[in-house]
Amino acid sequence: MEQEAVVMEIIVNAGEARSLCFEALAKGRAGQFEEAKARLTEAKACLNRAHLVQTQLIEADEGEGKVKMTLVMVHAQDHLMTTILAHELATEMVAMQQQMAA
Repeated sequence: MEQEAVVMEIIVNAGEARSLCFEALAKGRAGQFEEAKARLTEAKACLNRAHLVQTQLIEADEGEGKVKMTLVMVHAQDHLMTTILAHELATEMVAMQQQMAA
């Protein structure tokens, strides 16, 4: 797969995961906890796909700079990293919303 396609795969999956995380937060705020958890599960699947692509890039690079580093590559990595954090925080926040509603 061409590097641009690989980078876009990371960005698209991370973007979808981020959107799902914020949908989960909205569902949690509305007291729809099962729906919120379902969105978080979907988000995790998207993150897993993005992470798999990232792992393939790391393996191809072999720590030797074989993979060309571009600004869009940095953007993709940044997008993935912040979305992983968003997922972790959204998971905790939905759990807190559910606990407070009980």
